[in-house]
Amino acid sequence: MATYAIGDVQGCYEPLRRLLDRIRFDPANDRLWFAGDIVNRGPHTLEVLRFVRGLGNGAVTVLGNHDLHLLVVAAGVRSPHHGDTLDSLLAAPDRDELLDWLRRRPLLHAEADWAMVHAGLLPQWSITQARALSAEVEAMLQGPQYCEFLQHMYGNKPRRWSDDLEGFDRLRVVVNAMTRLRLSDDSGAMEFSHKSGPQDLPKGYRPWFDSPQRASAGTPIIFGHWASLGLLLREDIVCLDSGCVWGRSLTAIRLEDRALFQCDCSEIRVAGGE
Repeated sequence: MATYAIGDVQGCYEPLRRLLDRIRFDPANDRLWFAGDIVNRGPHTLEVLRFVRGLGNGAVTVLGNHDLHLLVVAAGVRSPHHGDTLDSLLAAPDRDELLDWLRRRPLLHAEADWAMVHAGLLPQWSITQARALSAEVEAMLQGPQYCEFLQHMYGNKPRRWSDDLEGFDRLRVVVNAMTRLRLSDDSGAMEFSHKSGPQDLPKGYRPWFDSPQRASAGTPIIFGHWASLGLLLREDIVCLDSGCVWGRSLTAIRLEDRALFQCDCSEIRVAGGE
């Protein structure tokens, strides 16, 4: 039995199947962890969502910003963006079952000395606290206030975490950190405009994982979301967004021994992949 974590698939079904062939994935014995953004921008969102859902307990998926965008569009809260590839899913006969499954995914998964989140964690959060905060958002996504929450989910404020935050402001900070974060300052203030690599950063900001007092530093964290950062392998940090939807590669790492596997995605070249 092996566990493989996979970076942002974003509707790229054929590369995903080639990658699974390369690792000789055995659905009867192996497990897959998906680091969020399994849908959108790539050409086969519906096929990816059906496939991952069909794996049942053999797959763990955390929600990314594109996954949440799909839920918001499907609920009629926002209009699709230019370049979205959601139409086939939204018109599918099983759309309701697929969307219901998606909204019941967590923002953070922690197991066997690893943690996985789509974007990042604020420096004040331990893994234990992050799991509890993720659970708060999950309860809202799965509860009777689901549509009301989606209407209040977007926005860049508050920019900092405080234990005193309440209501939708509190949940918005959690969603922003776990699905959008790239940079923060040492106080935990988030910066959302920088989308290029880790060079020429806004003054006072650094990649979230380099915060000097990061409370989650004792656990290796898998994440995606930052294609311009690309593949990053450190003892404490693994970024798996190697830009499949940009025509680069799709990456998997086997957690038991950190063996790396990639497949070429050069046939896919979509503007606005992040």
